[in-house]
Amino acid sequence: MEYPMNKAELIDAISTATDLPKATAARALEAFTASVTTALQQGDDVSLVGFGTFTVKARAAREGRNPQTGAALQIAAAKLPGFKPGKGLKDAVN
Repeated sequence: MEYPMNKAELIDAISTATDLPKATAARALEAFTASVTTALQQGDDVSLVGFGTFTVKARAAREGRNPQTGAALQIAAAKLPGFKPGKGLKDAVN
């Protein structure tokens, strides 16, 4: 079983691919994630042609059950981040 790439490994990969120091690659990754987060908080989508689109999806309120007692409970509506892969990413994976 392979383990997922973690943040440190991603920074190493960016550093190697771009010949940037690891500290610069780490700042670039932090800036990217902060920018995407801010855009999603503002209700904007982030589209990277060929890679994919980050969006915010609305999940409606619903009734759930406590698995221990079986009692009904209300689960509040929520906004969730989503990602739809682009054609380039789909083709690269398949």
